[in-house]
Amino acid sequence: MPWLAGTALLHSAIVMEKREALKVWTILLAILTFSLSLLGTFLVRSGVLTSVHAFASDPTRGLFILLILLSFTGGALALFAWRGQTLRQGGLFSPMSREGALVFNNILLTAACGAVFVGTLYPLALEAMTGDKISVGAPFFDKTFGPLMIPLLLAVPFGPMLAWKRADAFAAAQRLAFAGGLAVIAGLAIAWYETGGPVFAALGLMLGVWLIAGALSEIAFRVKLGSAPLSESIRRAVNLPRSSWGTAIAHAGVGLTVLGVVSVTAFETEAVKVLKPGNTLDVAGYSVMFDGAVPREGPNYRDMVGHFTVRSGGRVVAEADPAKRIYTATGRPTTEAGIITFGFSQLYITLGDPQDGGGFAVTVYHKPLVTLIWLGAVVMFAGAVTSLSDRRLRVGAPQRAKPQAVPAE
Repeated sequence: MPWLAGTALLHSAIVMEKREALKVWTILLAILTFSLSLLGTFLVRSGVLTSVHAFASDPTRGLFILLILLSFTGGALALFAWRGQTLRQGGLFSPMSREGALVFNNILLTAACGAVFVGTLYPLALEAMTGDKISVGAPFFDKTFGPLMIPLLLAVPFGPMLAWKRADAFAAAQRLAFAGGLAVIAGLAIAWYETGGPVFAALGLMLGVWLIAGALSEIAFRVKLGSAPLSESIRRAVNLPRSSWGTAIAHAGVGLTVLGVVSVTAFETEAVKVLKPGNTLDVAGYSVMFDGAVPREGPNYRDMVGHFTVRSGGRVVAEADPAKRIYTATGRPTTEAGIITFGFSQLYITLGDPQDGGGFAVTVYHKPLVTLIWLGAVVMFAGAVTSLSDRRLRVGAPQRAKPQAVPAE
């Protein structure tokens, strides 16, 4: 939730900076973003929700965080209600403009944040009021979050192509024609290669290519690549504001993350089998052999470590040592997966419990292009750093010269 609200805040702040508009909305988003970060901390640290992040759950600590949440959020909203009407509104703009595109971005991001908020807190509120327990899982978020993200991702490349105040949508579409054609070709190629696969997977991968190609098209348009001499395009690229470079880099990072998420969701392969030493398990063209398991003592845990050899085409390409771990202080078991990276894809090997007939339950996952999720986040971070290095943020605003006194005659 804080990431969605923070992304909306970032884009609304651009409108406030350029056009002095959306001031009230930007300040409200700043308050909500910080409040949601505190809310998330409270939920997973207090034990209200069972989460993989709740390793330090403590009701006493949760009450303290709740008091901080109420004081900071309540105080900020009270100050906002008291002083918000003093903010002056900015200039007017057409719905078809860069400001309009950023407002559209804000609407979808805040709606998506609201969907996650409701899906997270509704079961808790229902249980507190009626005592009934329900679970809200992936189907709810797939049906609410996905339809909001699709139009948002489709609109992302259009925003930088639109002019401020009033823009020509047809001209922007013409500039993105190459990106759109490339995305369609990529989608058709994926649909042909993965015959029988999910249709929405091809559409999702098209979106990823569309975002990356759209970011490249934005830079190409700004430097007049192909319509001006190469030396002129290079000169324009060097002189292009770093904020423009940062925008394109960040949007390309979003495209990489979309490619990773869609690939893992649609094409992940899982295989489960009870293996004895010398047995193999085949998944996604890899042959995983179980060589055996041995106990191991750690400083505060006990391990049962399995050794696996991975072959491809009869050749050994990797080895992995996943473990089943039990911490002696709490008796809590954990699974230490063996992760092997092949390019942008990964194999996850987990060692399960020993079986009565001998051997161990072994699960192997093949996650195609999963590393693009993290690479996309790194690229988005690089875009943010590039934008922050823009000259207007490094050089202070010039001060007005003080009027000099006119000497008396």
